Amino acid sequence: MIVRALAAVGALLAAMGAPVSASAQPARIAVAFDAHRLRPVVVEGLADRQTGRAVGADDPVRIASISKLVTALGVMRLVDRRRLDLDADVSRWLGWRLRNPAFPDRPVTLRMLLSHLSSLVDDADYVIPLGETVRTRLADPKAWDRAHPPGSDWFHYTNLNFPVVASVMEAATGERFDRLMQRLVLRPLHLSACFNWSGCSPEVVARAVVLHGADGEVRRDDLHGAPPPCLVATAPGLACDLAGYVPGTNGALFSPQGGLRISANDLARIGQMLARGGRGFLSHAAFAEMTRAQWRFDGRNGVDEGGEAGGIDCAYGLGVHILTGRNDRCRDDLFGDGRTRIGHSGEAYGLRSGLWVDPATGRGLAFFVTAVPDAAPPAASSAFTAAEEALVRQALLSKTP
Repeated sequence: MIVRALAAVGALLAAMGAPVSASAQPARIAVAFDAHRLRPVVVEGLADRQTGRAVGADDPVRIASISKLVTALGVMRLVDRRRLDLDADVSRWLGWRLRNPAFPDRPVTLRMLLSHLSSLVDDADYVIPLGETVRTRLADPKAWDRAHPPGSDWFHYTNLNFPVVASVMEAATGERFDRLMQRLVLRPLHLSACFNWSGCSPEVVARAVVLHGADGEVRRDDLHGAPPPCLVATAPGLACDLAGYVPGTNGALFSPQGGLRISANDLARIGQMLARGGRGFLSHAAFAEMTRAQWRFDGRNGVDEGGEAGGIDCAYGLGVHILTGRNDRCRDDLFGDGRTRIGHSGEAYGLRSGLWVDPATGRGLAFFVTAVPDAAPPAASSAFTAAEEALVRQALLSKTP
């Protein structure tokens, strides 16, 4: 069985144009779950090519944009506690006036930021190092879409939304984002996870999945068993000293848009909470609002990360990506069954990931695969890559919980 699985992986990599060797198998993990049980159904490849360490379902990986969903969970916990308001001008918490300079009378709200309807774009870059501020970055005109106002029906998937969200969270609580997320989300869900390795134990750090590109080059987290010397990006010439950091001035530091390190098993545990409708974690109202489509693609009202309409961006909630099960202009039917699913996709540094829950059945899948080419074309059956489709198909052939 293992030989057949490795052969299948090799064939897939060959089809994608990637070199294959016994010491360079990508990590491929899939965990099936329902509201009460979870089970790893695919566990293949290497977590560390240099040492030959095999990957496991409890090994943490930089999960990319699924981090946005987890950040949104923190926001909704604060909404439940009336510390934040989805529809208030975020300037109220930031302490300065946030506006798209082309639309100075249109406030920006958390609802807009979480649903990618804020009119922010990534042209000014969303990596804001220690020593700089979100306020300064958003003063750059390149940070804004000057053709569409905040709160219109124009969707633009933008990483920069989430450093702003994290800044609001920090300003409202006085806590640094990484610590706040431990308190609000990660510890309450009993997860051995962290943002930018802050708060993860040495045992968890030692199991880090090293991310490689399709060319074999290390892209992230080649840690050699120890956390990185600095947990955040720093401005040139500035020491990595967080002691003087003022919460609320730079929510980008701990990468709320993509920096969550989490295992597939723990990702599935988040999925189980979603499968239970948030019960015991979020109020019914907060869960319903978070998972409701705030925007739907109608053929002309949005662009995805690649700048094209359609693809996998067909519906979006509050930090929640919604698969509609369509395969016309959207082509978002990753599972091939036409069913609606809630969750999020992830893509960065050669990794593709997904957390998807069928709200009708309560069943879901958490997965990731590494060493996928950055420009991998869509698969034949959907706008997702062949690597993702192959892993999902393999997982579906296994017995689910």
